[in-house]
Amino acid sequence: MMTHDYALQVDNLAVEFDTYGGVVQAVRDVSFKLRKGKTLAIVGESGCGKSVTVQSLMGLIPMPPGRITRGSARLGNDELIGIAPAALNAIRGKRIGMIFQDPMSALNPTMTIGRQIAETLVVHRGLSASAARAEVIELLRLTQISQPEKRLDQYPFEFSGGMLQRAMIALSIACKPEVLIADEPTTALDVTIQAQILLLLQELQSSHGLSIILITHDLGVVARMAHDVAVMYAGQVVESGLVDDIFYRSAHPYTLGLRAAMPSNDPRKRQLQIIPGSPPDLFAPPPGCGFADRCAQAMRVCRDTPPPAYGHTHQARCWLQDPLAPASPVTSLMVNNKAD
Repeated sequence: MMTHDYALQVDNLAVEFDTYGGVVQAVRDVSFKLRKGKTLAIVGESGCGKSVTVQSLMGLIPMPPGRITRGSARLGNDELIGIAPAALNAIRGKRIGMIFQDPMSALNPTMTIGRQIAETLVVHRGLSASAARAEVIELLRLTQISQPEKRLDQYPFEFSGGMLQRAMIALSIACKPEVLIADEPTTALDVTIQAQILLLLQELQSSHGLSIILITHDLGVVARMAHDVAVMYAGQVVESGLVDDIFYRSAHPYTLGLRAAMPSNDPRKRQLQIIPGSPPDLFAPPPGCGFADRCAQAMRVCRDTPPPAYGHTHQARCWLQDPLAPASPVTSLMVNNKAD
């Protein structure tokens, strides 16, 4: 696919944080592509760098202590990394919307819901106060909040968790963005409300042509929502591909471990599987594969040398994909030793 098929393209992104204990290499050489009108799920356990990756694209990490040391991120033809704050402010909210993990802390408790959404419409779309108010009502109705004429004058504490997340969605799509980033949008919600929010996102994508980045640790959500998947571990994308590639042709032991840890209705699998061990210390990342110490199939080369990305549309950073590697349970990508 050509560049114009992508809403967002990230290449070789690296992000570090200065702390009292040293420098944390939170994001290490991350690359991915978001197809127009599709959903890319970025999945991985807590601390793997999912949220830091997207927040750095939005200019939302504090600098200092954070800094982007390398990489490029293009929204269409426009570079996001290193641009002036004023230029980034013009993009945030207008061309890229973001749904934060905790809407209660993301919304201002001293302002009504309607005023917070209207502010975005006035700043980015130049609407008058009356026109913005009318648009807020339509946005609340679009996101299935009942009695929008009443609700827009209420404060965040008067909304339930599901309603707050709907209000955040209304705020994030107010300026008809090209890209919507949803950072764990259903984490604090019960199962019924979670299903409603996911269905709402799918409906908005279909009606508005949104390109969505969905950050989650829930593979069930990934299976339902995603077209493409990037699996992150220890600050790196270790496997990426179409959702069917990730679920049915897993090519990295970490992805296999995540799949095995999913709850199952199979009565023969009554006990949840775990991935033994802990993620590596990102103050001093290992010289080779970050998953080597937890991998039952690790070889000497895994601990000494970082693996390249094997594959093309379906990629995996794993030495087991090398043509010279011994046979293993992971699917062979059957490619040469080179990145796409």
